[in-house]
Amino acid sequence: MEVLPELYAIFQGEVATVTEYGAFIKIPGCRKQGLVHKTHMSSCRVDKPSEIVDVGDKVWVKLIGKEMKDDKLKLSLSMKVVNQGTGKDLDPNNVSLDQDERKKRTFRDYTGQKVTLEAVLNTVCKKCGCKGHFAKECFVQPGGTKYSLIPEEEEEEVAAAGHERDKKTSLADDSSKKRKK
Repeated sequence: MEVLPELYAIFQGEVATVTEYGAFIKIPGCRKQGLVHKTHMSSCRVDKPSEIVDVGDKVWVKLIGKEMKDDKLKLSLSMKVVNQGTGKDLDPNNVSLDQDERKKRTFRDYTGQKVTLEAVLNTVCKKCGCKGHFAKECFVQPGGTKYSLIPEEEEEEVAAAGHERDKKTSLADDSSKKRKK
């Protein structure tokens, strides 16, 4: 069986193929190849791996992962943690690799949980009496201006119709007062 480098070993390999998601590197001393994903090519964002490496280039890589999948050994490599000029390890304690792993693991899909604002929108502030917020979120100072939510279009039409009715009744009241005098 072929001797593979140990995990976190640094070596110089030759680029075998370049794809849209990374580059496959020939591992010296064996027939295996490892993948440098485009996220591990540089500390900067890489959109096209072909802009970074070409087939036949010699690059310094660090073996960052070994995985058995479908009875095949898949090797993950990284170029961004190795100085490409000298081959020196830029991440000797594998801190940035651990951070990258944590970023992958902490993602959670919250799309199934729906957030509704109705419960908050139907509240009335105990401090100012306005709808849509709680007293602890209220910015009203004693004797200050009161603010409320902007009404929906339907509410505006209902309020406008009610306002028109109020005007008509107040005008009728005014005219009746004038007649009485």
